[in-house]
Amino acid sequence: MTGSAKATVFIDNERVIVTEYRFAPGDNTGWHRHGHDYVVVPLMDGKLKLLTKDGESFAEMKKGAPYFRKEGVEHDVINANEGEYAFIEIELK
Repeated sequence: MTGSAKATVFIDNERVIVTEYRFAPGDNTGWHRHGHDYVVVPLMDGKLKLLTKDGESFAEMKKGAPYFRKEGVEHDVINANEGEYAFIEIELK
């Protein structure tokens, strides 16, 4: 990914990759395709803008409320909040 969000990998082994993403206002992940099924755990309440091949949408995130997505998702994720935003992503190998 080539975006401006700060990615910190905490675990990368034969089973999972656990990464924390921290975004200043307007920061993004960069366009990417997920190569694994994954779970995202928001670290705070907030809103993310999602850019996909189908257009733009917004996701309301709730602190501690995880969600699951299947491999193959393609998008750019952008912080749509006035302050910092962060989440943990757990990729299942």
